[in-house]
Amino acid sequence: MENKFKVKLYNLLKNDERIWDDEKKEINETLLKNLIDKLDERIIKLLFDDKETKEKFFIKVKDVFVFKQNELKFFIDENKLDNSYTQYSNKIGLRIGNKLLSERDEVVLDWPFKDCVLEGGMTKEDQKRNEIFFNEVLAKDEIDRLFDPKALVNWKRYTKDGEQKVKELKRDNDGTIRENLIIKGNNLLALHSLKEQFAGKIKLIYIDPPYNTGNDGFNYNDSFNHSSWLVFMKNRLEIAKQLLSEDGSIYIQLDYNEVHYCKILMDEVFGRDNFQREIIWDMTVLSGYKTLAKNWIRGHETILFYSKSSNNLKFNKLTQPHTKEYEQMFNKTDKSGRKYMVAHGSTRYWDEVKDKGKPFGDVWNDVMSFQQQPTSSERMEFDGQKPEKLLERIIRSATDEGDVVLDFFGGTGTTASVAVKLQRQTIIIEQMDYMDTKLKKRLFDTVSGNHNSVLSKSVDWKGGGDFVYVELAKWNEEAKEKILKAKNLNELIKLFDELYERYFLNYNVKTKEFKEKIIKEEGFKKLSLDQQKKLFIEMLDMNQMYVNFSEREDKKYHLSSEDIKLSEQFYQ
Repeated sequence: MENKFKVKLYNLLKNDERIWDDEKKEINETLLKNLIDKLDERIIKLLFDDKETKEKFFIKVKDVFVFKQNELKFFIDENKLDNSYTQYSNKIGLRIGNKLLSERDEVVLDWPFKDCVLEGGMTKEDQKRNEIFFNEVLAKDEIDRLFDPKALVNWKRYTKDGEQKVKELKRDNDGTIRENLIIKGNNLLALHSLKEQFAGKIKLIYIDPPYNTGNDGFNYNDSFNHSSWLVFMKNRLEIAKQLLSEDGSIYIQLDYNEVHYCKILMDEVFGRDNFQREIIWDMTVLSGYKTLAKNWIRGHETILFYSKSSNNLKFNKLTQPHTKEYEQMFNKTDKSGRKYMVAHGSTRYWDEVKDKGKPFGDVWNDVMSFQQQPTSSERMEFDGQKPEKLLERIIRSATDEGDVVLDFFGGTGTTASVAVKLQRQTIIIEQMDYMDTKLKKRLFDTVSGNHNSVLSKSVDWKGGGDFVYVELAKWNEEAKEKILKAKNLNELIKLFDELYERYFLNYNVKTKEFKEKIIKEEGFKKLSLDQQKKLFIEMLDMNQMYVNFSEREDKKYHLSSEDIKLSEQFYQ
């Protein structure tokens, strides 16, 4: 009876084209739940006009019918409205239905992509990317050794003379690692791997995380919504706090999509008393498609500034140079030739105030975005890239020379480049392959003295220093990459034996049934390639994405003796 009602509800909701994906032949349950939360009139009318759904999801109080929205959401969660993808998830043995963000101890393991902000004058189609990403939500009881330190491989040192082997790691007398580090791999796991060596030693964290705009140009899976974005951020902010020094600070840059929710999350993780400022970066461009909006023209982003401790904050108060217009106001000259002006009944001399600039406020309109300066030599054709001047201000205010700066959404390496030019130590984490062509290349150009920017000129940067590049040792992550590269179902099917024999699958995956029966069914073949890939990825044990440091000697991982030795040096 319950199953018949489920089919009835499913067919009823299919009538709403907003939640029905005709290509995938399924209901977008995330969007449906959002509409239920908003008491959407069309959804309510659909349910109210049908006798059976009216009886189940409405209660009559006197002469008024009350919509039981929580009961409807509970029914959806418990029964999972039928679609082919869910059917095959259940057949394979995947516990998709249990992976709901209903507990506070869940982890969003993965989101490798940087933010992709739609720029002035560009269309959404101009911004489309080919990457497809499937995040994995793990409940607490699914986490085994996920956060154990990981083995590190492919060590390389870069100086102005090029790539070199890493023989040993430089350390202070107190044992602190003194290397500029570029780490490739999942940032959550990389942060936990840094904990043993850098807990309490990071002076500044700046991050420019994914904005979760919904129009980012990436093909997010349907389950990645607002709540999972918050869990994703919470996972990373909790470990980030452990890495900060007691006088350290963190700056998070976002736009209106999530910044207000992130503020509440930061109050929870860092403490409301440690909120310092909300900085507004005014980047208005009064031209392009934005001006067509029948609304106020949006032209700013927000930077949330928090400290580890409100009583022990490291902060260098910066001032901005006086403008030429202000200097011209000193238009009088005394007998000794000193320029002065009279204001509010008092005399001010230019030579006394010229070096005492005006303090910066929390609205920054003097730093131009790449929307405002599209021909800048600094620009790297990367959506969301921030100008060096923005990072210079943050780094100068929060650190001194020699302090450690961390950015775990590395992107094009703006934070890294600025930190090196300002004589700070930097640690950068990034997962995507563009690290080689953008981030690593940019930092090599920086240490070589070949990176041209306004900052390079202002500090007379000629190059110097070096950095160490290293990767988290992949295991199931390697399998995931192979799955994503498959061009069709036949390639996925050929890959399955290797997944089963070489990598770690979830213990509950029905491998025999999948191989002998499921992949031959017409329904499975009719799933989109993206859905098929997602099912294959869901079979992987997410605790085994990278090689744990404690298992570095295991021959099946094929780690070189040099990588093992350097990993041991790192964790000494």
